[in-house]
Amino acid sequence: MTGLITRFAPSPTGGLHLGHAYAALCAYGAAKAAGGRFLLRIEDIDTARCKREFEAAIFEDLEWLGLEWESPVRRQSEHLDDYTRALERLIGDRLVYRCFRTRKEVMAEIASAPHLAPQGPEGPAFTGRPLPPSREKRLLEDGRPYAWRLSMKACAEKLGDGFNTLSWHEESLDPPHTQRSVPARPELFGDVVIARKDAGTSYHLAAVHDDALQGITHVIRGMDLRPAAGLHRLLQTLLGYHETVYRHHGLLTGPDGKRYAKRDQSMTLRHLRETGYQAGDIRALIDTHLERGDVIKGPGAND
Repeated sequence: MTGLITRFAPSPTGGLHLGHAYAALCAYGAAKAAGGRFLLRIEDIDTARCKREFEAAIFEDLEWLGLEWESPVRRQSEHLDDYTRALERLIGDRLVYRCFRTRKEVMAEIASAPHLAPQGPEGPAFTGRPLPPSREKRLLEDGRPYAWRLSMKACAEKLGDGFNTLSWHEESLDPPHTQRSVPARPELFGDVVIARKDAGTSYHLAAVHDDALQGITHVIRGMDLRPAAGLHRLLQTLLGYHETVYRHHGLLTGPDGKRYAKRDQSMTLRHLRETGYQAGDIRALIDTHLERGDVIKGPGAND
């Protein structure tokens, strides 16, 4: 395989743990095996939780693991105008609308008629509609916060039959990396939040834009993000971006069977390093988890 370009895109909201090491090594190993390129991207649009000290720790941990990446590293917080322009394209095509409901109001509306809500990857999803212009104008003048939601109804009208036949390509983790086509089913996500008034973007919009900008050919990430592939494929289509191929790996778990999280300080790479682990020990520890089956797998994770 030639021309493979992939990335590891952590958010600097805490220390990297063993699960992050596995994800980074999966992407890095794939790039090396294919003679391709490996990029590091810092996804720091959450300015309240993202810290520069965590970013510095990410660089330190990955260097300690023996990973190398190209410079400069893209920090999403430095490119918010890019995402605004992408959002403006969706606004211009009338594919998004302002939603002034609070999260509590959204959940209450779903609960009031769950049988009418699309059953998405995480349960019933919200579907709304634009407000009358006069009502929206009053709320804007009052300074009410809002989110931009992607209208699945408008997307379906724009794409026609292409909306129902939209699919994404999943590739197996192991050679020969066979591919299969997976139905996108974007309607299951409901009208997802694509940007907020304060941030101007969302994970979905920023990640899809950056993957296109950086020429990413293969998105290699944990199976917890697999449901997002269908939504990201829709955004690629709406914005005229190239299609990426996806590989999804399992999630390492601790003795309790739960996947590692940033709150698991005992499994952070910094803690492991400070307690005497070497980089080779981390790889061996990951191999042990895989051999024991301490991994949460999902549909397509290793098919």
